[in-house]
Amino acid sequence: MTQMIPEDRTAPPEDSVLKYRPVISFRVRKALGSSNPDWEDVVNEILTQAVAKIKSGEFRGDSSIGTFLYTITSRRIIDYIRQKTRVLRHAPEPAPYPDPHDEMEHRERARQVEQVVNGLKPKFRDVLYLYYYRELSRDEVARALDISPRRVSERVNYALKLIQKAVRK
Repeated sequence: MTQMIPEDRTAPPEDSVLKYRPVISFRVRKALGSSNPDWEDVVNEILTQAVAKIKSGEFRGDSSIGTFLYTITSRRIIDYIRQKTRVLRHAPEPAPYPDPHDEMEHRERARQVEQVVNGLKPKFRDVLYLYYYRELSRDEVARALDISPRRVSERVNYALKLIQKAVRK
């Protein structure tokens, strides 16, 4: 680790390792990318692994704890990257181009559903809009429309049945 952090060899291993958390976090984020949602998990794994190795006696004190943590961090980053590339190698092949006939059917069904939804009474259309399009919870929809949550569920279910019935025709 490039920063010099004073070492206290009498402190418990957890305290010694936690002093390096910002440095380890920076290194992991730089290697994996800060947009990677797993970087915090990797940092926590490194810290946990370091404490376990110190307690088990793998760290003899021949080098600084910073050097020890640098090695663990480097190896864990490499392991993470290998694991992700292994997953990518076994990823399924992308699907071939979609069948134009299937696409046309899909567009036709979407148009049909849109027409049915537009033909619903406003009380059903509004509930569907808030619940599915705006992704509000049942309670939030109930508050917005000044009705009970139970009534929201009833309207959603009834509207879906109306749509299914109209689309099957």
